[in-house]
Amino acid sequence: MSALSLAVRDSNTMLRRNLLHARRYPSMTLNLLLTPIMLLLLFVYVFGGVMSAGIGGGGADRSDYIAYLVPGLLIMTIGSTVIGAAISVSMDMTEGLIARFRTMAVYRGSVLVGHVVGSVLQVLASLVLVGAIAVAIGFRSRDATALEWLAAFGLIALFTLALTWIAVGMGMASPNPEAASNMATPLILLPLISSAFVPIDAIPGWFQPIAEYQPFTPAIETLRGLLLGTEIGNNGWIAIAWCVGLTALGYRWSTSLFNRDPK
Repeated sequence: MSALSLAVRDSNTMLRRNLLHARRYPSMTLNLLLTPIMLLLLFVYVFGGVMSAGIGGGGADRSDYIAYLVPGLLIMTIGSTVIGAAISVSMDMTEGLIARFRTMAVYRGSVLVGHVVGSVLQVLASLVLVGAIAVAIGFRSRDATALEWLAAFGLIALFTLALTWIAVGMGMASPNPEAASNMATPLILLPLISSAFVPIDAIPGWFQPIAEYQPFTPAIETLRGLLLGTEIGNNGWIAIAWCVGLTALGYRWSTSLFNRDPK
């Protein structure tokens, strides 16, 4: 068997293992998924009237704010759901499964690939659920073409891959699952201080650089432009650069920790 065939076979085995583990223990995925769903319902039905009036200068209605909010919540769903990958990897580390896999005749990278691909599939399933709820409460894309929808899906997939590799590195570096969950907290907090809920210019001036120069804001603005027809500007290239950089960083971090000799 060639090296490529061995890598594909072992990666597929590890992927099935992680998907079965997620199916048997769905509570963690549901807990992570509830955060963006609750925020979506909270900001639409509790704060939606006030927020829409603020964004529209007093003349907007709730549907305008739903359109503004949903792209940010979709990106936030990615950040909250990939935390499960950090916890899952940390559990494998603390229970000795990673050390056991190192001694087995399997393709070494398949362990991490299984976690990454499994997490990406779970995130995409979560996005479908959040998107379905958003459509049910009134979200509608504004004349987005098939190409723009394809670009939006590609951006979501690329951003998911980038954050998943970062989450896997966090799981590898954490001494226990609780520490992995705490280390991955910025993946939930950063969207809260981005343009997900309000425009950047509505944020206090001293806080605007934090909201502007972080990975979530350009991804949100790009997705918002693709689905709603707003101005994207340089956000598209910046979002892609963040995705590529975070993917490379997470991959190098994860593989270096995985290949490190156990103490």
